[in-house]
Amino acid sequence: MKNTIRFLLAVTLLVFAVSCATMKDKNAISGKVMAIEFGKDGYTAKVNTDKNEIYFALISIVNVGGPQNYKLLKEGEEVELKGEIWKTDTENHMKVQEIISVK
Repeated sequence: MKNTIRFLLAVTLLVFAVSCATMKDKNAISGKVMAIEFGKDGYTAKVNTDKNEIYFALISIVNVGGPQNYKLLKEGEEVELKGEIWKTDTENHMKVQEIISVK
C-alpha cells in the first residue's frame, strides 16, 4: 500500500512539473510597434501582435525596474513584452514589467 501511494505521489509530481514547464506565459505579447505616445512618467506603445490584436503597452522606468531596463521603443520595431494585462470593453492594455526583446 505504501509503495502504491509513493508511486501515485511521484506520478503526480512529475505531471505537475511537466505541465508547468510547458505552460506558455500568458502575460507576454509579441508584435510590431505601430505608434508611440509620450506621457508624464513614460510612454504608451501601440503594439499589433502576431495574432493581429492591438495592445496599448504602458512603459515607464519604475514599472520595468529602473533605468537599466528601460528602452525607448520606435515605430516599426518587433518587440516582446511581459507584464500585467487587462482588457476593457474595446481595448487591450498592458503594464509592461519587462522588455524581453527588441528587433
